[in-house]
This record gives sequence, C-alpha cells and structure tokens, in this order.
Amino acid sequence: MTKAALPQHGQSWEEIEALMRAKAQGDVKWREGRTGLYVFNAGPDVERVQKAAYAMFSAENGLGPAAFPSLAQMEREVVAIGLGLLNAPGGAAGAMTSGGTDSIFMAVKTARDHARTKRKLKEPMNLVIPFTAHPAFDKAAAVMDLEVRRVPVNDLLADVAAMEAAIDEATLLIAGSAPCFPYGLIDPIEALAEVAQRKGVWMHVDACVGGYLAPFVRMEGAPLPPFDFAVPGVSSISGDLHKYGYASKGASTVFFRSNDLREYMPFDAGPWPMGRMVTPTLAGTRPGGAIAAAWAVMHFLGVDGYREKQRAVVSAREKIEAGAARLGFRVLGKPQLGILAFTHDSVDPLQVHAKMMQRGWFTAANLEPRSIHLMLSPKHNEVAEQYLADLEASLRDVSPATAPSAATYAN
Repeated sequence: MTKAALPQHGQSWEEIEALMRAKAQGDVKWREGRTGLYVFNAGPDVERVQKAAYAMFSAENGLGPAAFPSLAQMEREVVAIGLGLLNAPGGAAGAMTSGGTDSIFMAVKTARDHARTKRKLKEPMNLVIPFTAHPAFDKAAAVMDLEVRRVPVNDLLADVAAMEAAIDEATLLIAGSAPCFPYGLIDPIEALAEVAQRKGVWMHVDACVGGYLAPFVRMEGAPLPPFDFAVPGVSSISGDLHKYGYASKGASTVFFRSNDLREYMPFDAGPWPMGRMVTPTLAGTRPGGAIAAAWAVMHFLGVDGYREKQRAVVSAREKIEAGAARLGFRVLGKPQLGILAFTHDSVDPLQVHAKMMQRGWFTAANLEPRSIHLMLSPKHNEVAEQYLADLEASLRDVSPATAPSAATYAN
C-alpha cells in the first residue's frame, strides 16, 4: 500500500459527502434486495431507527458505565430480552459484544477459564466441533493455543456419535449450530447437550444466525428442534443482534446459563499506574451507538414487528426453495430459518452463481458440496420472483457439459 498525504486544508461536509457517495457507486445495491450476504435489510423504517439511535450515542463509550449509565441500562435491557427469547433460567446472564466472532471467542475463553478452575484442566486443551461450525472457533483456538477437532458431519448435521468419540479428558468444549452458516440447518442440540452433560464438558450453541430469528419463527408455529437454554446441558449461546435482530453493525450477545459461569468471562488486567482494568469482553472502548441502536430497534419492532419481519424471511426462503426446485436444483437438507443452499446435478452451481453475479446478485457459495448460498432478509420476499427469473436465465447460460461429477456432491 502506498502512502497518502493528509489534505492540507479541510473540506466542507457537502464536498466530502459527494466524494463518499461517488466511492459507493460500485457497491452492491443492497437496498434493492440484490445481496444475500453481509447486510440484513429489514426496510427503510428500521434503517432510519438504526441511524438515528446510533448517531444519538455515537460519541458515548460503553467502556464507562459510571459515566454513561444510559448505555449500561440499555445493554442490561437488551441482554435481558435476549435471555427471555432463548428460554434462559433464573440467574442466567450475558453481555453485548461487537459481533458473532467476538461472542464465540468470549464463550470459548469463559469455558477455558471455567475448566481451569473447576475441572483443573491443563494445557493443551481441545474443542470438538462439527465440520460446519463457524471459523470463529478456529480464531479463538489460535489465540488461546487450543486444538480444534473438526468432526465430519452426517447428512450435513453434526454427527453426535462421531463427536462423542472425539472427546477426551482434555476437551473443554463441544459446540453445535442453530443454524450452521453454510446450509442453514440446526444441529441436533439436544443430543449434543446430553453428551456434554454425560462427559462433563461445556456445550456452546452458536445461534449467531438464529438467535433473534428462530424464537419468532417458532412463535409462528414452525416445528423447530430445541436449541436454546430449554435444553439441559447448554452452557452458553451466542446470538447476533446485527443479523436478524436488525441492529446496526457491531452488536452481538453472548449468554450463559448462570451468572456463576459468566463470572469467568471478564478480563481483570493490571496492576498498572491506574490500578486494575476490568472489562466484560476483549474490547476496551465499546461504541455507544451500537448498544443504543440495538436497544432502539428492539423497542421499535417489538414482538409483533419481529414476527412480521421474520414471516417475510421464511416466505422468501419458501418461494426460492420451490422456484429453485422447479428449475432442477436440489436444496441441501431441510432449512427452516433464513439461510438455504441449493445445488444441481447436471450443471456446475458455481458457474450459475457467477452468472447471477453478472446480473447483479451478490451472494455466497459453498464448495462442499458446490452450491449457491443465500442468507435472506425481509426485503427478499419482495424480489424473490425476480431472483428466480434471473436464476432461470443464468441456468440457461451454463452448459451441462461443464457439470461436475456426482462424486463432487458426496458427503
């Protein structure tokens, strides 16, 4: 990267705004529903609340609860709402973090420190997770010198027997996803938690995607498998507010079955010239805007608003599932929330994905098995038919001669 000089003279906001808008011309048109990744588009009404609340507290710092009791109170209320949605027992606790990776990191750190104290576990320790678990576990392990044991899945879901076989006396944590990011499928959390209880290890549920979606889908009558604190043996859960909670970026939550477990989460650093520095998460400064925007969106939508938004997400998924099947695609597993992935046995799905990108649809793809990946927002319910029309056109553009062998899809 080359060096750049700071402008000698400042510019007006009008000039700066014009420059910034020009820079954004090449960005994906997410407000039009053209992306199935990175952005959770709940509509302009929610966007206005996000921006106004964030701006109102953009200078405030969540590091200083004594200076900003408003932020401390909002965080407590956000955490309490999340605990209620996830069927937490009395005495449960949690905190806000900057994102799903941060939440998973803090769950692993908490489990490690708990294992050191209560189980007298010594290094090297290990994590046992399904192949589909988020790479955030690998990041946490890299920082904390933990071994990661990724276990192959069975029908795209965590293989409970194989995971149990991978556990030994040095295992501090096992995990399942609700849902996993690659396929949008909920792992058999009940069975995993039973193994965790029997083996005496920590059980974490990565509900970063589903934590603020699944409870409302369940309210609509969907037969979701148990995944939250209603399942005995679940020690901690991560859930992202800036995904299906529709908060501004930089907002997630991590929850613990009891405050006794949560007490292993904070960092107590020092001594140094200013004494001790105790922080609930890895971060020091925490943007007040992220906390405020999460609180504001939750109160703006309420249960009724979330149910409406999540109905739109499920409706979009069902429309695209049905339309993709009519075109000869095969949906992987039985997704029930907002993510789906679909493959094709006659053409290379990644070539279809590339054609869709050329038509302005910015989405993800899986390599194992090769498939198109969508993470849907309420906005997609409005554009599902256009997406399917372009999918059909893209399918026509791809020659069957380029199809991968059937072995590509073996799992």
